[in-house]
Amino acid sequence: MRHAALARAAAWMLVLLMGGVLQGCSTLGAKTAGDRVDPWEKWNRRVFVFNERLDENVLKPIAVGYSNVVPRPVRSGVDNFFGNAADAWSAINNFLQGKISNGLHDVIRFGTNTVFGLGGFLDVATEFGLDHQYEDFGQTLGTWGFGPGAYVVWPLFGPSSVRESLALPLDRSVSPALAINDGAVKWELTTLQIVNTRANLLGASKVLDDIALDKYTFIRDAYLQRRRSLVYDGEDGPPPKNEPKPKGDEAPPADAKPPAQAASAPSPAASAPAAPAPAASAPDEASKPPAK
Repeated sequence: MRHAALARAAAWMLVLLMGGVLQGCSTLGAKTAGDRVDPWEKWNRRVFVFNERLDENVLKPIAVGYSNVVPRPVRSGVDNFFGNAADAWSAINNFLQGKISNGLHDVIRFGTNTVFGLGGFLDVATEFGLDHQYEDFGQTLGTWGFGPGAYVVWPLFGPSSVRESLALPLDRSVSPALAINDGAVKWELTTLQIVNTRANLLGASKVLDDIALDKYTFIRDAYLQRRRSLVYDGEDGPPPKNEPKPKGDEAPPADAKPPAQAASAPSPAASAPAAPAPAASAPDEASKPPAK
């Protein structure tokens, strides 16, 4: 079983690497920014339609029934359980990115919820001020300098990019379901995670259906912008290098001479008539002796 799983992961990595090479070739002749971001738009739209139909006919009805039957506290416990495993993976990625303090934060959070939160079903750490950080391997690759590459839509998994697709096997391997050898339990946990996640997105999907004129474009742009923000910790991008200063902000050199107009124009103090200075040497009238 273990060797088979490794073989499947290696096959996935090979396919995705080939996709990255093809993406690089396909963008050489791109003429617009849209072509570079989404060179496989026709194929992506077909997969997007497939995912939409699968969601409408299968996932969404199950998620609606699940949210109606399962109480909200129980669903929160399921969220916490899967989120606890994500915290452990986040700690590893923080260390890989050189964020030692954040990595220790995740380690403490994972240990607290595992020990005092009944294996992660209770989010005790948040009550102590230890919030989620959620760093994945895609963000780690971005921190290491890997660009996102072309946008791609995967069946069932949804929106992604070449970089996030390369990280997908590792990010998915940390799911509690994949750590269990029992096949039946593994599929049950995987199904529970998918349905619970879809149930949490019911409200967002309804709003998206109401406001988006082109749902595909809206989701693509929102996904790429969010991933960019996550990689650079809320910033729009990496800090620019050797960026020229604006002209108005440049300080004049120390030996610079004043402009000619400023030099030739008389200052108000210079042009005003000088006030007569008091005669310090003249004796005060009051101090003169009376005339004899």
